[in-house]
Amino acid sequence: MKKYLSENGYNLACSLFSVVLMWVVWLVAYAVVGNDYLVPSFFGTAEEFFALFAEGFFWAAFGHTLLRTLVAFLISFALGFAAAAAGVAFAPFARFLRPIIAVCRTLPTMAVLLLILVWTSPRSAPVVVTVLVLFPVVYTQLTSSVSGVDGGLIEMAKAYRLTTGQKIFKIYVPQIAPVTVSQTGANLSFGIKLTISAEVMAHTYTALGGLMNEAQTYYNLTRLAALTLCAIFAGIVAELIFRLIARYAFAWKRGEEV
Repeated sequence: MKKYLSENGYNLACSLFSVVLMWVVWLVAYAVVGNDYLVPSFFGTAEEFFALFAEGFFWAAFGHTLLRTLVAFLISFALGFAAAAAGVAFAPFARFLRPIIAVCRTLPTMAVLLLILVWTSPRSAPVVVTVLVLFPVVYTQLTSSVSGVDGGLIEMAKAYRLTTGQKIFKIYVPQIAPVTVSQTGANLSFGIKLTISAEVMAHTYTALGGLMNEAQTYYNLTRLAALTLCAIFAGIVAELIFRLIARYAFAWKRGEEV
């Protein structure tokens, strides 16, 4: 326990130092430039950041962006899980899927978004783009976790003649759940970034990306920085929540006391 507190205290100190360093760089950059149209003031950004919470339209935009991110993640996870499960049940399918995953990884996001906008609307295009980027990420994570499952358990499953469904839900799912949950926060954080970027390019109106687009159009860099901070904090909160879930929900697997 003492070792755990010592290590976590050191990690927290390093993180705080990093945050303070970024804050100091921001202050110095503003002091050197002295122009809100080039570098927004930290204190002006902080004031604008808290002012956003009093705007009803901000909450509507924030909610729509989070909803798009959540929908895109759930679709990506469902597709990734189904594909990984199919690969476990039928090995040739995994080999068949490799080129498709490789193509999805190398797709130029902005070019794809422009094509999708022809077929869909600015409201749904960010979801499609986020799915196209997140799906190969989730699939790769799941297949990597599956390959790390204890071979002894697989041999035991064969000895007891478990069905493919029993292997997946009684062996693979419990084994990969801790890693998958811990990765979910990072994937959601990444998804928020992808969704907002797509919203900016698609000129999605009721969305964080739309608000950022509007702020950039009117050269309101202070508001743009405040909106960026909201996106950053949303991603950090998502990661922290799922890290805590992974730590406390699966402590039994590590044999730790929490």
